[in-house]
Amino acid sequence: MIVTKQQLHELIKNKLHHAGLNNDHADTVADVLVHADAKGIHSHGAVRVEYYAERISKGGTNTHPNFTYTETGPCSAIFDGDNGAGHVAAKQAMEKAIIMAKEKGVAIVGVRRIGHSGALSYFVEQASQTGMIGISLCQSDPMVVPFGGSEVYYGTNPIAFSAPGIGDKHITFDMATTVQAWGKVLDARSRHADIPNTWAVDDKGQPTTDPFAVKGLLPIAGPKGYGLMMMVDVLSGILLGLPFGKHVSSMYHDLTQGRELGQLHIVINPAFFTDTTLFKEHISQVMTELNQIKPAEGVEKVLYPGENSQIEAQRSEKEGIEIVDEIYDYLTSDVLFNQSFDNKNPFAS
Repeated sequence: MIVTKQQLHELIKNKLHHAGLNNDHADTVADVLVHADAKGIHSHGAVRVEYYAERISKGGTNTHPNFTYTETGPCSAIFDGDNGAGHVAAKQAMEKAIIMAKEKGVAIVGVRRIGHSGALSYFVEQASQTGMIGISLCQSDPMVVPFGGSEVYYGTNPIAFSAPGIGDKHITFDMATTVQAWGKVLDARSRHADIPNTWAVDDKGQPTTDPFAVKGLLPIAGPKGYGLMMMVDVLSGILLGLPFGKHVSSMYHDLTQGRELGQLHIVINPAFFTDTTLFKEHISQVMTELNQIKPAEGVEKVLYPGENSQIEAQRSEKEGIEIVDEIYDYLTSDVLFNQSFDNKNPFAS
């Protein structure tokens, strides 16, 4: 099914509002999800709405959170999300970080006690759209087999980065520290498609191509990805006094309770380190030079990080966004949720 960005935004917003979010919060969550779908990151788009609706309806997302922001040092602060919608808390925390970085040069804002916040690229691009460098790290529930292990311990623990170039150009990457994010497996399930055998393992620890057989994800580059996911967990969990590692709450266990997740935003103002015009020119130069590199045989063009998503976003603006029929049918139905997620194991179907 092909829909416009505005149509998809309204469908998502209406469903979340019906579940219990106020209009402003539902609007923000819809913004983040449509941002993902428009860029082709369907694992973090409309596929998540039914889960959010079920958690909201059952009280696991605080629909009237008391957000608090406390500066703890010259360049540091804590934003407490009171277990409200993670997308809303993370967006507001990044807005605070940008203001601080404009004045102080650097800002580090810990976001405590939030729910799932979606694609981190949304938040780092908040920073790059204002001429800043944005970095965001977020912990998640244990779904990854550590290097050399046979049981899950860490989450997919994503990292995102964005820096501005000339005009509205920016260079962005948003990656899980696993070979693929769990949402990619969910997307494959929604399409009834196989996954590569390098993404995950089954209940015997063996590689699987069946998205419904997944019992553990794999870290990128073996021990290197394992180390990165540890770093993310320390900076967005232990550093903020929150549950960590295997103690992070499951996305699906008891949807009546808040997730207590953590996220860390870092914003850097280039003006405190170099000439801002020169900085943006050099970022744009990097993009151009990467594009001009002779491609390998069978490759049409070398893309800079995030360019693929930007191309997809431009295409979506003109041609609309394709979402699977089952998700469209859910969004346009009167059904709020189908008891699909509560008290399931982390790899629930």
